[in-house]
Amino acid sequence: MTMAGLATPEEPRRRKAPRGRRKRSNGEGSIWPRSDGRYGYAAYVLTNAGTYKRIQGYARSTEEARKKLTELIRQSDQGIPAASENWTVAEYLTYWLRHVVQEERRPKTYQGYEGVVRLHIIPGLGKKRLGKLTAREIRVFITSVREQCQCCKHGLDAARDEPRCCALKQPQCCQLKLSPRMIQSIHAVLRNALECAVREEIIPRNVAKPVKVSAPTYKVNRGLTVTQARRALAAAKGERLYALYVLALCLGLRRGELLGLRWVDVDLDAGTLEVVQSLQRVGGQLRFVRPKTDDSERTIPLPEICTEALADHFERQQIERGDAEDDWQDHGLVFPSRIGTPMEPDNLRRSWARICAKAGLDATRLHDTRHTCVSLLLDLGVPPHIVRDIVGHSDIEVTMTIYAHASLDEKRKALRKLGDTLG
Repeated sequence: MTMAGLATPEEPRRRKAPRGRRKRSNGEGSIWPRSDGRYGYAAYVLTNAGTYKRIQGYARSTEEARKKLTELIRQSDQGIPAASENWTVAEYLTYWLRHVVQEERRPKTYQGYEGVVRLHIIPGLGKKRLGKLTAREIRVFITSVREQCQCCKHGLDAARDEPRCCALKQPQCCQLKLSPRMIQSIHAVLRNALECAVREEIIPRNVAKPVKVSAPTYKVNRGLTVTQARRALAAAKGERLYALYVLALCLGLRRGELLGLRWVDVDLDAGTLEVVQSLQRVGGQLRFVRPKTDDSERTIPLPEICTEALADHFERQQIERGDAEDDWQDHGLVFPSRIGTPMEPDNLRRSWARICAKAGLDATRLHDTRHTCVSLLLDLGVPPHIVRDIVGHSDIEVTMTIYAHASLDEKRKALRKLGDTLG
């Protein structure tokens, strides 16, 4: 016999479900109250590992939990997998830099991305969960980075021998803030990383895309006028690198493309030059890398002024090689150092500064010769798509938007024509 109301081991008492709640079917997931007042939810859904796993989360109310649970199951039914790993933003960015950027991008690109991630993104967003990151959090982060003084953030003032700015007894913040270009770069790096996470089905969508960051305004330097370019070449006449400056002004080659140019890439008989590599300093070392973009790899016909300058330069280099004797290290470069090794870019900058001073061209960069080539070709009426192919722009919009700015004389000429027509 058993006492009334008590269950025997043979007849276990069945626990009744709370009134008003029905038992959820298999695959519907579950919702429950948490001790902190919020509501948890969970369901077995498809993950990016190709398996089904119990994924859970929480919400502030049962209604919000139901909506999140329904969306989680709906995405799984549509074949959109949930993240199988609960990565933080810092953990994913470390993976992305190592396995994607370092393997697929140019070394200089990796160096730039790594600096942005280490100095800005990880300190601001690194501890947040990748799958729960929102557009609002990214907007708040961008605003914070834009308004923060870099002296205060990195302790630059405290590291100085003589205290200044924020390190004074009565702090006077210098408001050293990041440039609009740097803010745009931080957003671009984060957006690219999250887009890769979407492609690899780690997260369902890129929450950085809805966040818009205003593009910086650039003051475009048109480069040198025809008269100034002639003065520069006259000042460079007799210089060891005269042929380099001829190519820079006539072909618009980038500095790295000039220093990475090899004799095997030049055919003086056919009058052509191939751009296939570039010299860059990466991680403190000079390295030969692919040109900036796929369109930067190009074949350019050489005008007579270039072939003559290169022929004279080749003869001069043979003399240098003989003088160097055993010290010569042959890399096959057109513009090496005096012993044949890759030339230090800073040495080229100093050489150009000396020529500009001699020609009376103050505050002119070597890169301005590229602007000069583009602007002069467009002024001569060369079609923009031809100019783009010569200088190796990735998009004709770059050629037209950044470089094709009419000079004051061109505007005056155009308005004179209009005035004559109306008059």
